[in-house]
Amino acid sequence: MRKIPAAADEARFWTMIESAWELVGDEPAALRKALIHRENDDTVPAVEAQVPHFLGQLRTLSEGLSSDELTALDRVLERKLYDLDRADIHGVTGGSDDGFLYCRGFVVAMGREFYDAALAAPTVAVRDTDGGKMCYFFAHLHSDRFGAFPKTESGISRESFSNPAGWN
Repeated sequence: MRKIPAAADEARFWTMIESAWELVGDEPAALRKALIHRENDDTVPAVEAQVPHFLGQLRTLSEGLSSDELTALDRVLERKLYDLDRADIHGVTGGSDDGFLYCRGFVVAMGREFYDAALAAPTVAVRDTDGGKMCYFFAHLHSDRFGAFPKTESGISRESFSNPAGWN
């Protein structure tokens, strides 16, 4: 049986993303909002520069989570990356297998508002961004703490070009 993310796990996932950004500060929050509307050309590199700080805060927020909790969060992340695996989004971001995955990781790392905007209007997505560390964030935490990647049992892959519905 394929496991899908539970609504509570998805809510926790997005809450943790937003909480991590809040800990980074007010300026990155404003930059992420500006990114949706591309208010200026400096927005993308300014936000990208904050991603390592965001990931550090997300790691701190994830300390003490159980194997099951990390697996549930990884299942949500995997699903979000899978749902972004579409030809129309790739048309905006470009990139090889890994490059497209990293761009999708960036979209997820920017939070739910940006993610939803990119799903609705792919032109919101950003070309040549590096969200690679987000793509397996919870899987790596799980591996560091419990010795192996989690078994999401979702039956899907976060890897690029694996979502058949996105490539009709």
